[in-house]
Amino acid sequence: MPRITKIYTRKGDDGTTALGTTRRVPKDHVRIQAYGTVDELNALLGMALAQGLSDRLAETLPTIQNTLFHLGSDLAFPEEDEKKVAVPRIEQRHVDGLEALIDELNDVVGPLQNFILPGGAPGAAALQLARTVCRRAERAVTTLMQTEQVGLQVLAYLNRLSDLLFVMGRYENHQKGIAEPLWDSRA
Repeated sequence: MPRITKIYTRKGDDGTTALGTTRRVPKDHVRIQAYGTVDELNALLGMALAQGLSDRLAETLPTIQNTLFHLGSDLAFPEEDEKKVAVPRIEQRHVDGLEALIDELNDVVGPLQNFILPGGAPGAAALQLARTVCRRAERAVTTLMQTEQVGLQVLAYLNRLSDLLFVMGRYENHQKGIAEPLWDSRA
C-alpha cells in the first residue's frame, strides 16, 4: 500500500501530472480525463453512502469503491508500463460480480414498466447521478481506447457498473417505500 507523507509536491504547477510511472503528461490528457472521471464517480458513491442507503447497498458499495481504485490504477499505468509493475487490474470476476448483483436487485424491483426520472429518495437520486458520471467515464475510456490500449475488462466493468447504479437507484426507492418518479411522455 502506498504511503503518502506529503500532499503537495509542486510538480503539477506547470500543468502536468505523472502517470503511474514517472512519465508526465498534460493534466487534460485523455488518460487523465478517464481516471479523473472514475475518481469523481468514486466520490459520488461516497456521497450516496453518506445519504444512509439501505443495508444491502451500504454493504456492497465500499467493495465497488475499492474496485474503482483498481480501475483507476489500471488506467493510470499505460499498458506497456503495466508489464513492468504489478498493478491491480479489472478482471472478468469483477464484471461477473456486478452482473450477479444486477440480477439480484432486479429480481426485487421487477421489470421496468416505464422510463423513470432520477429522483425519489436522496440516496436513489445520488446513485442516479453517479450513474451519469459512470457513463461519462465510459465515454472517456472509449476515447482513450482510440489511441492507447487499456485493460481488457475496463470498459465492460464501467458499462455494467452504470447498469448496476441504475438498478441500485430503483432498489433504494423500493426499500424506502418511495414510488419511482415516472417519465410523463405527454408533459
